[in-house]
Amino acid sequence: MLLCRATGLSLLISIALAATAHAGTIGREQDIVDLKLGQRVQVDDGTCPAGQIKEVRGAKMTEKGVARTSVCMPRHGPRSR
Repeated sequence: MLLCRATGLSLLISIALAATAHAGTIGREQDIVDLKLGQRVQVDDGTCPAGQIKEVRGAKMTEKGVARTSVCMPRHGPRSR
């Protein structure tokens, strides 16, 4: 039973790391073509102050599709070029 719990825990950690690794940074907000509800994308377009990066979110459903919101967030890790 203990082995089963450890295997399940390692599987959950692997899934979480894979989801985090899939999230990337793009250079322009116009490059986001299919934003889904709840999805977050980091955009490094220089519009936020030093040490911050823009996060674009799929906020809510409208008649025209998913409405976007954006906010400047603290940057984690080095700046991608």
